[in-house]
Amino acid sequence: MQAIKEKFSDMSTMRKAKAEAKAEEKAEKELAKVRVEVAHEVRLAREAEAAMDMHVNKAAEKIAREEEKHIHESAGTLDPYAAGFTNTNNPTGGGDHYANHPGQLNNAGTGPTNNLL
Repeated sequence: MQAIKEKFSDMSTMRKAKAEAKAEEKAEKELAKVRVEVAHEVRLAREAEAAMDMHVNKAAEKIAREEEKHIHESAGTLDPYAAGFTNTNNPTGGGDHYANHPGQLNNAGTGPTNNLL
């Protein structure tokens, strides 16, 4: 009778050990699956970032080309930051005479104002 009780006890212990091993294996498989999914998402994010960088670079190149066109087209511009800045509306050459006279445009492209801040 004692032998039968030991056999049942051993079978119960083996069943518990197998169940624990199976649960551990299942958890490891789920963890591995999550890691694969995370790696996939990271890859997609890197690809999207590379594509975004490419588009930003293309946009910067287009802006540079357009700026080059406008610099060459506007030799007498009123923009002091432009490469070819010349003020064709100031016949006196600057100094104290560089004021907004009637008919003359300032650098903002507007007429004279008498508003003092």
